[in-house]
Amino acid sequence: MNNRLTWLFIISSLFLSWGTIAQEKEEVKPKKERKEPITYALRAGIDLYKPIRSQFDKEYQGLEIVGDLKVGERLYVAAEIGNEQRTIQSEQLNFSTSGSYIKIGIDYNMYNNWVGLNNDIFIGLRLARSIHKHTLNDYLVYITHHYWDTPTTSAGFANGERETLSTGWIEVIFGTKIEITSKFYLGLSLRVHRILTDAQPVNFGNLYVPGFNAVTDQNKFGASFNYTLTYSLPFRFRKAKAPEAP
Repeated sequence: MNNRLTWLFIISSLFLSWGTIAQEKEEVKPKKERKEPITYALRAGIDLYKPIRSQFDKEYQGLEIVGDLKVGERLYVAAEIGNEQRTIQSEQLNFSTSGSYIKIGIDYNMYNNWVGLNNDIFIGLRLARSIHKHTLNDYLVYITHHYWDTPTTSAGFANGERETLSTGWIEVIFGTKIEITSKFYLGLSLRVHRILTDAQPVNFGNLYVPGFNAVTDQNKFGASFNYTLTYSLPFRFRKAKAPEAP
């Protein structure tokens, strides 16, 4: 009886061992890759601040188109293209600046969204360049006496349009985008600028640059903001995910 129980235990152990080995072999078999659609999105829209300001400031006209493309879980390639025209009256002169600019860079979303949400709190970086021109409308004539009021001339040797100029700068950005519907986003970003290259016109300082704002000789830094409305255009492509059991 004891021998029969012993052989039964041995045979049962062998079956259990074989079953365990077979299961392990099954688990190390190559698993099929399952492809699932990954959704990305292109967002495009405008800076709302510039057309609103254009309606209330007769010395200003501007428009900016904005967009970003999601290329990773948190990473976006972003760009802004715009045009500005502005007339400025200072203490000694009146001048007009007009031109276009482009900004290209990246945004990184730092916000961990809850399930069902798609909002951004991001930091970003842009390289920017403008192509613009200045026109000196009038200026105060320098005189050494003050018996009469200082005259203003609009037909002096310095009046007129300067050659086409170009300025380059870098921007560091902190901003947010809020999903107000499944397709539309409101965004706000604050920007700090630093001029990298700045061509100066003859006999005239580069006092204002489209896309950058005011420029001074003593300070190459500037700041701005934009307030955007964008529309999301989602698209999908198939990307292999981690292997899963068949």
